[in-house]
Amino acid sequence: MKNMKFDVVVVGGRLAGSTSSLFASKGGLDVLMIEKRQEIGTPVQCAEATTNETFNILEIEPSKKYLCTKIEGVEFHAPNGKHFQVKGNNMYGFSEGCVLERKIFDKELAIESAKSGTEIMVKTAVKDLIIKDGHVCGVVARHLGKTFDIKADIVIAADGIESNIARMAGLENVNKMGDIASCAQYEMVGLNIDPNYLQIHHGQNIAPGGYLWIFPKSNGVANVGLGVINARETAYYYLNEFVKKLDATPVELNIGGVPLSGPMEKTFSSGLMVVGDAAGQVDPMNGAGIQNTVTCGRIAGEVAVESIKNEDTSSKYLKKYEDLWKLTIGKNLETSLKYQKIFQNLKDDDFNVLAEFLENRNIESISKLSILKFLKNYPHLITLLFNVFILKK
Repeated sequence: MKNMKFDVVVVGGRLAGSTSSLFASKGGLDVLMIEKRQEIGTPVQCAEATTNETFNILEIEPSKKYLCTKIEGVEFHAPNGKHFQVKGNNMYGFSEGCVLERKIFDKELAIESAKSGTEIMVKTAVKDLIIKDGHVCGVVARHLGKTFDIKADIVIAADGIESNIARMAGLENVNKMGDIASCAQYEMVGLNIDPNYLQIHHGQNIAPGGYLWIFPKSNGVANVGLGVINARETAYYYLNEFVKKLDATPVELNIGGVPLSGPMEKTFSSGLMVVGDAAGQVDPMNGAGIQNTVTCGRIAGEVAVESIKNEDTSSKYLKKYEDLWKLTIGKNLETSLKYQKIFQNLKDDDFNVLAEFLENRNIESISKLSILKFLKNYPHLITLLFNVFILKK
């Protein structure tokens, strides 16, 4: 490494890190991105679905290299077997989009960042922050047995759910054990499902406190996974119980956690910004994070450019990052957190009632009167129906 001083050091080479690096480099900054693993993109810890808006935010044309299938809507399955489809935008927090091959997509985004000027170090761990007078001004890194300092005007923490970097800077993570969904996912071959609809399955015996998903990829290949909260058994146990009834073969297993408590109270300090899962910028209701992550990553990269050009990396200036991302997605996160708490406490009978009402109906044409009449004994479901499934009503 010739230059051990950079305008920006980004810790983490996945979506949050690559997006931040990409837009900081596009703005003319000298950027280093550090990734602890030897390969960017693995292991996959994501159901891999995202919206079309993701590519607009990144200012890239989606490639056949990593696009698996287009998604037109979501199919919901109740515990009693009834199901219904929601087509179009804003259903359950997800709009029309696609399922990605994240192993390829993440690496391609890192490549785009490198083409824009970002230097990248893989298999490199950050052991500590360099802090002077309360101001973050670099990192202590370890690569292949050697430890060294890397100075920077700004450090961007994109190091995932456990975010050691944020803690090193004195920023507190709001996640408690009960706020983290335990997740397990197989990639499976041999599934006969609609290739253009995501499947969501609810039920206390299927995924207590959460839900199970089947996300099609292509030619009978799909991600089958689930997330559980405060469950008696592990996510892996519930997943294996479900897939027993599928005539399909697993070719990959991934296990991890998703933060569902909402964003950190503070995502910046002098010389530091926190992005993505590290900042809790995941949709609390459905665990989706790709679009939110690239949104906040882009804002972090662009604020870094402005900060360096104005020669002001103070906490007061970098607060602009938090102000902007909250203006962009903050309200959505607040709303999702509210309804996530409601969903988490729904009983199987509640999901069955919703499915019975919505099965074989065109959701866009449902009248308020019919909702009130059918759900008169379930007032808590009326509010949920309007705000989650019929957002445009």
